[in-house]
Amino acid sequence: MLVLEKTTSSNPDFLNLVTLLDAHLRVLDGEEHSFFAQFNQVDSIPYVILGRIDGVAVACGAIKPYQEGVFEIKRMFVRPAFRGNGYAGIVVEALENWAKSLGANSCILETGHLQKEAIRAYEKASYFKIPNYGQYEGVESSVCFQKILE
Repeated sequence: MLVLEKTTSSNPDFLNLVTLLDAHLRVLDGEEHSFFAQFNQVDSIPYVILGRIDGVAVACGAIKPYQEGVFEIKRMFVRPAFRGNGYAGIVVEALENWAKSLGANSCILETGHLQKEAIRAYEKASYFKIPNYGQYEGVESSVCFQKILE
């Protein structure tokens, strides 16, 4: 059973998962990796969810305020050996609930067009495509999503 823990971006287990995520993205993004990496810094994120199985961190995600009433989901990752069990959806739902408790009425996120598993997971969680926002405007390899929180 996945046990969720609220923490911050200074948590060593979160930082280890982010290292694995960045290695994965470095391969997927290729030459564009350094462009995207600049928007994925984790210093000082106070809203991080870790998912643990038998005490081992296997999934993570974070939220940060984007604008009034909107939080951005960042740094979603599930260790490859644990994918396909719905853990990403569980972490996303926990992040959405946390965002709501902080006054959000919607969540947005960006992912790469090559991250097919991530796109399917977000669509399954009722996210819908929106025009690329902020630093992702005009970036053809980015796909942006939003979900209105109820």
